[in-house]
Amino acid sequence: MTNFTGFTSSETFTQIPDSFIGLISEIDDLAELKVTLYAIYRIEHLEGNFRGLSEADFDEGNLGLSVEQIRSGLSKSLERGTMLKSENEAEVFYFLNSPRGRLSAEAFANGQVKSAQSYHPNKSNIFKLYEENIGALTPLIADMLRDAEKNYPSIWFEEAFEIAVSRNVRNWKYVNAILNRWKENGKDERRDSKDSIQDAKRYTEGEFSEFFKRD
Repeated sequence: MTNFTGFTSSETFTQIPDSFIGLISEIDDLAELKVTLYAIYRIEHLEGNFRGLSEADFDEGNLGLSVEQIRSGLSKSLERGTMLKSENEAEVFYFLNSPRGRLSAEAFANGQVKSAQSYHPNKSNIFKLYEENIGALTPLIADMLRDAEKNYPSIWFEEAFEIAVSRNVRNWKYVNAILNRWKENGKDERRDSKDSIQDAKRYTEGEFSEFFKRD
C-alpha cells in the first residue's frame, strides 16, 4: 500500500452527487464503483457542452483495472442506471445519468453534437502540449509526463506550458518546476493565463535560473 501524504489546499476537488452516496452500500462490485467515480471526476473537468467519455478515456493505470474489468464496470453502471450509453455512427460514448448528461446523450445520438467539436480530453492533453510546445516525445519523457498527471491537477498543465513558452524556456524540467512550486506553495486558480504570463519573470530567478541555461 502506498503511503498517502494527505490532501493539499492547492488541488481541485470533485463534487459527488448526494444520491450516489446512498448507492454505495448497494454497489458490491469494485470495478463498477471505480468506473463510476472516475466518470464523475472526468466529466466534471470537461470543457464545453459535450459531457461524454469514450471507453478509451477510462485509464487502466489510474483505475488499477484491466480493459475487461473496465468494460464490466461500465456494463454494470449502465444496468444500475448511474450511466448512459449513446451511439452515433461508429462512435460510442458514456454519460452520467444526470439532467445535463441525458441532454448530451440525446444530442449526440441525434447527431446534434459531435465529440470532436467540443470534447476536451483532460487526461492526454499533457502529451499534446509537450509535442506542440517542446518537441517529440521519448519513452523517458512519456514516463515523466505520466508521473506528472498523477501528481498535479490536469488543469494546471496548459498554463505552465504557456509560461515556459512566454519565457522561451522550452524544456520539461522548467515546466515541472513551475508545477512543483504551485503544488508546494499553493496556486490561485482565479488568476487567468494572461496574468500568469505577465508575472512569469519570477520563475527566471533563484531556484528556476538553472533552467535558462542552454545546452
